[in-house]
Amino acid sequence: MGISTSYDALVDLFECVENFLNRLRIYTEIRLSASMSDIITKILVEVLSVLSLATKQIKHGRLSKLLYMTCVCLVCDVKLEKFAKKLLGESEIEDILHRLDRLTLDEARMTGTETLQIVHDLVSNMKLVMGGT
Repeated sequence: MGISTSYDALVDLFECVENFLNRLRIYTEIRLSASMSDIITKILVEVLSVLSLATKQIKHGRLSKLLYMTCVCLVCDVKLEKFAKKLLGESEIEDILHRLDRLTLDEARMTGTETLQIVHDLVSNMKLVMGGT
């Protein structure tokens, strides 16, 4: 993967974080099951990992180096894949993306399961109120 791919991976990470934080606002307004709370906690840990990685890269000046090396690549047509991987900690970015993908899939599945439980309980209660079984 080249520098632009690494940059795209970083952008994907921040989009994942943004999407989760939008959902988190809703989660703070409702009562969560223990299972959902556990998933949310794990996602928050990954969000902190993303912020830590970005902070580390900024402190090391890697983002400014990235822009410089992108220019060098465009002008000299040099392939700097290994350098880019080291520069951006690409494996770290990819690892976090994979964990976030898995956790958000777990979150979606848990949301579906809890929604099914709520609908089932509502139907059961309606049947009782209406005198059915």
